[in-house]
Amino acid sequence: MGVVILLVMAVGVAAMLTRKLPTAFALVLLAVVIAFLAGAPLTGKESVLDTVLQEGASALAATMIAILLGSWLGKLLEETGIAGTLVRKIVEFGGDRPVFVALGVLAVSALVGTVTGSAPAAMLAGLIGIPAMIAVGIPKVTAAGTVLMGIAVGVPFELPVWQFFSTALDLPIGTVRGFMVKLFPFALVAAVAYVLVESRRRGVEHSWPLKAARARPSRADRRRRLGDAPWYALLTPAVPLVLALGLDVAIIPSLLGGVAYALVTTTRPREMNRRLLRTLYGGFEVAAPPITLFVAIGILLAAVKLPGAVDALQPLVKAVSPQNTVLFILVFTLLVPLCLFRGPLNVFGLGAGIAGVLVATGIYPAVAVLGMTASYNQVFGVSDPTSTQTVWSAQYAGVSPHQVMVRTLPYVWAVAFGGLCVTAFTEL
Repeated sequence: MGVVILLVMAVGVAAMLTRKLPTAFALVLLAVVIAFLAGAPLTGKESVLDTVLQEGASALAATMIAILLGSWLGKLLEETGIAGTLVRKIVEFGGDRPVFVALGVLAVSALVGTVTGSAPAAMLAGLIGIPAMIAVGIPKVTAAGTVLMGIAVGVPFELPVWQFFSTALDLPIGTVRGFMVKLFPFALVAAVAYVLVESRRRGVEHSWPLKAARARPSRADRRRRLGDAPWYALLTPAVPLVLALGLDVAIIPSLLGGVAYALVTTTRPREMNRRLLRTLYGGFEVAAPPITLFVAIGILLAAVKLPGAVDALQPLVKAVSPQNTVLFILVFTLLVPLCLFRGPLNVFGLGAGIAGVLVATGIYPAVAVLGMTASYNQVFGVSDPTSTQTVWSAQYAGVSPHQVMVRTLPYVWAVAFGGLCVTAFTEL
């Protein structure tokens, strides 16, 4: 029966890759089929309806709330001008020095990446950052990749991601945080290397000049025209991180703290109610796609953790899973491309189910599975040509997502290798 379940998973991957079914629908269908193959009854204990669909749908509720709050905070960064001001200040500081401008946009992208992910993060940093980089001579592919690599630097500190791994793998937030802190230096070094190497290797390309300024406006006129936020409001992206990482505050209160700080530092009291509601509703629109996906992932996790599924899959998975430290690093490093194109190791797809199988069958400790999936997530978030942030950044820069994938993949592959090394030598 384990072979049949694996074949069903392969069919599900094919359906997602060929876009025959949306990812969320494919995962739910997979979950139901796996549950029936595992011998689960229709109703009752460990059943399809009550356990897989009912309990699974709400299993990642904390993650969904964190996603919503992160999206809300992202909308506030957009509407209050905080994100735009950060990018403009960095561009002004960099002047006409291409590498300095790119490194500045990289830093802002990392800050935004700690708050929210996917296309909204790319837009917050890239709407101004990408044309500014291209204007000073950064090649288009490098400009798009810089925003994505910067977001990846922030992902180890993205609080909704902490909540997802904590809930999905049944690990304390402190454990997730500990590994993410170890992963961060690899992401940072790779991102800086990408900017330095790619911008110098391909030279300067002046292909998207910005309009020349007519006259230098006063500071007040400039703030009104460009929507500059006050300097103290620019600390907003760091507030949730300080609360969660520095003061050990829980994820949801930390994100709410960021929302409150952004609001208080940028909005007059009589306008707060309208801005709160407007940005919250906007946050719901942004959060709807990932929340839908997390509902499906929770259902799939519930299915693969059923006793029948665990008993059927354990012998097969154990037989092909490397236990030696060096083999673990080598095999899973070579498998990195399988997290691209919504492949079987994409943690926001079937990869979540595979991670659930590895934990439920006891093949690897949950912390080791965290290390593997978090390392793969660094690759998916930057180089997957089907991910929304990659598609948006590439198209806005005027290049194809596949061009961005080719340029960025070696760097994020190195990040995954580093994360897998840390995992193998500390958790196996």
